[in-house]
Amino acid sequence: MIQVIDLVKKFDQTVVLRHVSADFHDGKVNMIIGHSGSGKTVLMKTMIGLHTFEEGKIIYDLTYPHPTRKDVNDMNENEIQMLHREVGMLFQGSALFDSMTVLENVLFPLEMFSQMSKEERTERAMFCLRRVNMPEHALSLMPAKISGGMQKRVAIARAIVLQPKYLFCDEPNSGLDPKTSLVIDQLIHEITEEYQICTIVNSHDMNSIMEIGDNIIFLKNGEKKWQGSNKEIFHADNEDLDDFVFASNLFKKVKATNQ
Repeated sequence: MIQVIDLVKKFDQTVVLRHVSADFHDGKVNMIIGHSGSGKTVLMKTMIGLHTFEEGKIIYDLTYPHPTRKDVNDMNENEIQMLHREVGMLFQGSALFDSMTVLENVLFPLEMFSQMSKEERTERAMFCLRRVNMPEHALSLMPAKISGGMQKRVAIARAIVLQPKYLFCDEPNSGLDPKTSLVIDQLIHEITEEYQICTIVNSHDMNSIMEIGDNIIFLKNGEKKWQGSNKEIFHADNEDLDDFVFASNLFKKVKATNQ
């Protein structure tokens, strides 16, 4: 679990996050949604340590050196390193290494951060690639030789290869067709539940929100305006949320049938 408490983030004198508090749960797909400029990307980057923050707390569950919950600002260097080991990242553009094969891309984090033998690393990488349903004939191919959907699968396999407790996904369906987006959504949801990962997804994809949004945090102008599930979203009495989620006539009809 991750707890964000009364978080304030500024760039110079501009306040980008205004006293944001939210809980991100294990075994759930936790989605951060909002219009462009709402602060959702800044919130995610602040949570993973790419931005410092002026006020508030970000509390993680740690397992090293013993189970505890701790604010990132109170962690020592060893605790920060161990936290980084427990974080997986799925980037918007997959961010695979062009000069490495599919298998080599997934092996890379193991070679960098694990103490496994070569055989153990290969076995673990193969397991993760099978888990995301990558065909065996593609493992020796370069990323440029596989589809965008397959690249996302490889990126997911690489993100989970170190068995992270936390998985951050930045617009995971960016550039994918609707059918492939659904497949990637379901894969993220299945892996989250199966391994009880605390998954955080930054997205503006309405289909994803409705399909896999177990826990949704809605931001507007740097403030949290609503938090709830994809089922509760249909009954939320929140004008700002309605304007964002149900802007299209299709989703207005979906909401009407669910009320």
